[in-house]
Amino acid sequence: MFSHAFIHADWMHLIFNMYTLYIFGRFIEAYFTKYYNQGSLYYLILYFGGILFSCVPSMIKHKNNDLYFSLGASGAVSAVLFSTIIIRPDLQFFFGIPAVIFGPLYLLYEYLMGKQSQSRIAHDAHFAGALFGIIFTLMLDFNYFINNFIIQVKLLIN
Repeated sequence: MFSHAFIHADWMHLIFNMYTLYIFGRFIEAYFTKYYNQGSLYYLILYFGGILFSCVPSMIKHKNNDLYFSLGASGAVSAVLFSTIIIRPDLQFFFGIPAVIFGPLYLLYEYLMGKQSQSRIAHDAHFAGALFGIIFTLMLDFNYFINNFIIQVKLLIN
């Protein structure tokens, strides 16, 4: 349940995960450090919790398939990415898309691709990792979500 996150299919898989983690991980760790006493600890819980939580759907789905294997840290990276979206929905993501729009599109894509099961990508791990990032961040401070996220989204709409 844990070691799969430390191996990757190829260099591009590793580079993309680590680049995304570098960009958003620095932000999340700095945010947790600024607003909570144990910022690095919360970041580690988010990351490693994302690893464990993201593999649960695959384990359930493939429990009778001895030939199934999964690898990569994409579920944990999704957790960090979606924690960022909850904290800063106004950020401009890939190709200038606001985070608050990118997030639901990403979740929809991962959900639909996970249902097709025609690739070797664990889309269900990406989806579950994203959910963990959302849940973990909301559990830390739900009032921040109410007072910040909703206000930022309203500002984007206007």
